[in-house]
Amino acid sequence: MGTIEALGHSEVFLEFEEHLSRVAPVNRPVLLIGERGTGKELAARRLHYLSTRWKGPLVTLNCSALTPSLIESELFGYERGAFTGAEKRRTGRFEAADGGTLFLDEIGSIPMEVQEKILRVVEYSTFERVGGSESVEVDVRIIAATNADLVALAEEGQFKQDLLDRLSFEVLFLPALRDRQEDILLLANHFAARMAFELGREEIPQFSDKAIAALEGYSWPGNVRELKNLVERAVYRSDSMLIEDIDFDPFRSPHGGHRPPKEEGRMVETGRPSIEYLMDKSLKEAVRELEIRLLQRTLQKTKYNQRKAAQALGLTYHQFRGLYRKYIEEIE
Repeated sequence: MGTIEALGHSEVFLEFEEHLSRVAPVNRPVLLIGERGTGKELAARRLHYLSTRWKGPLVTLNCSALTPSLIESELFGYERGAFTGAEKRRTGRFEAADGGTLFLDEIGSIPMEVQEKILRVVEYSTFERVGGSESVEVDVRIIAATNADLVALAEEGQFKQDLLDRLSFEVLFLPALRDRQEDILLLANHFAARMAFELGREEIPQFSDKAIAALEGYSWPGNVRELKNLVERAVYRSDSMLIEDIDFDPFRSPHGGHRPPKEEGRMVETGRPSIEYLMDKSLKEAVRELEIRLLQRTLQKTKYNQRKAAQALGLTYHQFRGLYRKYIEEIE
């Protein structure tokens, strides 16, 4: 029940699906770029199963979930005695994915020395296990994903330019939910119906006009994953088949006084925070919210090219990077 569905009829979503379907049969690396919750792993699965490798394995590794010292052994395996505790040979993800696809999520987290070894696999289809000298041959297609600006990281020397060139045979940008306005209610109805079925309810829930307005007026920083959680929570909490109340902040205390509602996500039709809402905030809070929204919107427009975003905002690159680092958790 944790899958983020590839469901939608908006123009931007259909364009993305068309590009994905076109590149899927081509036996070359693909780089997926998108915000959290947009469905990068689902896109990787679709690329695999629409490819000629669909009968082979699909192996996934979230690179940000591992320490730098563990990533190399996870990817390439190790020989017996390679390090303390290595009591027998272990194969890595590349060997497990032989004949299929290896999905590297959050590839920007991989340390430079491991990037060099990945580049060798991409170029020559061979590598050595950690602690070994025997050359291992594999036939693997790499699909990588990130929400980081790999171009900027490469310019700063934090990501190998040669590897970036090799991985970016095709670059697919997953659209954020706020740019898929026509899909919000479609997805909400889908998640509501499935949750009702899971709960054993016979009727399909409906959303009131007030609830629909709230759903369509929210900026969805967590994208489809956030929408799914929110709708499922609303269905299970509701005693009626008409859902009228939408709770955007499950962390809001029922006793009050601890944490304000997550209203910074609420948007008006123009896609900007309402002036009336900002008037209720302190100057510091209002400025902070505007800076976050401007960063998010500009990054989206420039397809996460930070240099272009800096130029669009009238900032130097270093000024932009300072602002980006200040709000990186809210933006990502």
